[in-house]
Amino acid sequence: MAQHFSLAACDVVGFDLDHTLCRYNLPESAVLIYNSFAQFLVKEKGYDKELLTVTPEDWDFCCKGLALDLEDGNFIKLADNGTVLRASHGTKMMAPEALAEEYGRKEWKHFMSDAGMACRSGKYYFYDNYFDLPGALLCARVVDSLTKNNGQKTFDFWKDIVAGIQHNYKMSAFKENCGIYFPEIKRDPGRYLHTCPESVKKWLQQLKNDGKILLLITSSHSDYCRLLCEYILGNDFTDLFDIVITNALKPGFFSHLPSQRPFWTLENDEEQEALPSLDKPGWYSQGNAVHLYELLKKMTGKNEPKVVYFGDSMHSDIFPARHYSNWETVLILEELRGDRDRKPEESEPLEKKGKYEGSKAKPLNTLSKKWGSFFIDSVSGLENTEDSLVYTWSCKRISTYSTIAIPSIEAIAELPLDYKFSRFSSSNSKTAGYYPNPPLILSNNETLTTKCLY
Repeated sequence: MAQHFSLAACDVVGFDLDHTLCRYNLPESAVLIYNSFAQFLVKEKGYDKELLTVTPEDWDFCCKGLALDLEDGNFIKLADNGTVLRASHGTKMMAPEALAEEYGRKEWKHFMSDAGMACRSGKYYFYDNYFDLPGALLCARVVDSLTKNNGQKTFDFWKDIVAGIQHNYKMSAFKENCGIYFPEIKRDPGRYLHTCPESVKKWLQQLKNDGKILLLITSSHSDYCRLLCEYILGNDFTDLFDIVITNALKPGFFSHLPSQRPFWTLENDEEQEALPSLDKPGWYSQGNAVHLYELLKKMTGKNEPKVVYFGDSMHSDIFPARHYSNWETVLILEELRGDRDRKPEESEPLEKKGKYEGSKAKPLNTLSKKWGSFFIDSVSGLENTEDSLVYTWSCKRISTYSTIAIPSIEAIAELPLDYKFSRFSSSNSKTAGYYPNPPLILSNNETLTTKCLY
């Protein structure tokens, strides 16, 4: 594979929407997502009202890359070899002795070493994006509550979380103004969404002018997609994209057979009829990558058009696009932004604080004191030996399945299209593919982590 990656060499440029093209105000959106679930659990399922009260300190629990064991209520952070680096029961972190007794130095029982481990299973759930993370805090606090009040050792609350998802985010929720999430986003989009800067809008137009086919592939439903795009890009956003695919239900969009996942036509944002194939550009629902690629062949006149896909979720975007479709992948990794922008925020006068201010989340892309770095962590040494640093499982997946990783699209919007990025696969370095800079903790420890990895 070539040492470098360039957008100029791509025929097709595809984008995820949420947390990729559309950036959210994370401290605000996190509280809204948390409340949408917590209020459902308390009002509809009879959970303890203490779930409704969140302190600013509680948000430190949130860290991408955690797995929740749905049976025992433990959250874990994995090393790249599948061993457990840190763990908590609910929000209560396990001491090193308890961690060693519970997990030892062996692979976690659900680990699959090919790094293609499912994020969604009947036994565990992986938290790998900013829509999920507030749910991690909520589930941890549910475990705390059930342990304290009922003395529970095993847990079955997940069915109630799924019911909360269905209530707040079902396909008709936007139109029906159902739940808490959509009505609030509609009421005050500027509170939760960042508009695309002019540099990004010009860059999208530049890609079009250069003859690229532009795709938007999102698991959000058509009506919510329209609201987001009109707010962040303007009412003429459809002029930018040749093909828009909503309700894509990723990763199934990439992994399922065409017969399992046909494209559907849309009218007034509602699905109408299933299509045996995809014959022309337009706005569609559901679908599959195989039929999409057949259309891209026709549109480009090439047998193997080169596609790059931008996304924020390793589970839904990056892994499946690379693994099943062999597309180039650009991971939007806001931890790169939080890594270098970690400045204390100036406090506002009390009278200026909004209604959620008391429970305002820390930016979710910044370092968690409880869980440590998203990228590397220490393994305590045996007696008379030093601690050693190892890569996390999340970090390994980034370098395995991403072509490059960037903090935001804005970070590359003013570069020429023929700019040559160093790929992750271009050397043995674990930092080669990060642009514009690798995470500070990796830069400072690259030789150490490589030396101590095995």
